[in-house]
Amino acid sequence: MKFLNTRKYPVSVQYIICIALVLFVSFISFYIQPIIGYRVVALVLLMTVSFIAMLFEILPVILAAVLSAFIWNFFFIPPLFTFHIDKVEDALFFFLYFFIALINTVLSFKIREAEKKARDKEEKENILKLYSTLFNSLSHELRTPISTIIGALDTLKENKTTLTEENKTELLSVIHKASFRLNREVDNLLNMNRLESGMLKLNADWCDLNELINAVIDKLFPCDNKTIAFNPDENMPFFRLDAGIIEQIIYNLLHNAIHHTPENTIIKVDVSHDMDLCIITISDNGQGFPENKIPFVFNKFYRLPDSKTGGIGLGLSIVKGFVEAHKGTVTLENMKTGGARFIIKIPAEATYINNLKNE
Repeated sequence: MKFLNTRKYPVSVQYIICIALVLFVSFISFYIQPIIGYRVVALVLLMTVSFIAMLFEILPVILAAVLSAFIWNFFFIPPLFTFHIDKVEDALFFFLYFFIALINTVLSFKIREAEKKARDKEEKENILKLYSTLFNSLSHELRTPISTIIGALDTLKENKTTLTEENKTELLSVIHKASFRLNREVDNLLNMNRLESGMLKLNADWCDLNELINAVIDKLFPCDNKTIAFNPDENMPFFRLDAGIIEQIIYNLLHNAIHHTPENTIIKVDVSHDMDLCIITISDNGQGFPENKIPFVFNKFYRLPDSKTGGIGLGLSIVKGFVEAHKGTVTLENMKTGGARFIIKIPAEATYINNLKNE
């Protein structure tokens, strides 16, 4: 019943609903009482109170329990339309009903409170675990490039007259790489925050994926002795997508492939169009993923055991979030020929270049 969120209703609304449910069940029971008997009606009303106890706060439920008891007495226990009870067994049954209804209400409330405390405790433990993972990752992944930048700058400052131009160029290259790495990690954190806070809003426009993919490849060049293969399709239509987000998706997947595959790996990028789907496939001929780890690779802060240093485990989870923001899907599979393949399918309006020029 969690999906109903009835406990979030105003208390006055809860009272009204509880009373209405008891009155409705009592009304139906009054007309079928000659068939089922007034003692079975007591069980029906008790079940109604039990159902209400699962949905609402304790005070409205107590009111429903008391109301159901007096309704059962007044309308169902002989003599009818009076609170007087002739038979001792009926009086005993009435007080037993009243007692069970109240106990059931209190126990349901206690059980819900215990469940809530257990959920809160588990949630706090998960948050602490998440922050611990984040802190440990950041303390290494952000400190490393910062230390590299500071060290290189100190060397340039203290030895600016003795360093050769080649040494200076090398140190500047080190600073550039470290700055780029630092910027990437900060971007990943900001993007994850956008996804989790619901602040991400798509800015869809006509997008040339051939041009976009080539731009991403240029950003990643050189590729650490890896080759990125992409053959633009001149007949590929334009797609109405958020180009900035699609660029980030492709960048994260290519960067992940470059970082985690052995030397001389060939990374292929393919784009196709199937009905209303834009399909982007990124594959490699590397070592692939352990089969039992594939279900976890899109989790936040998840890194494969024995993976190379670098990154805080947000790249693929951001890919998944950005794809789902486009109402698409991303899947990962190992290929029989070796290596891994990411398949992205995004529903997108498409138009061919000639049609676009005529708009």
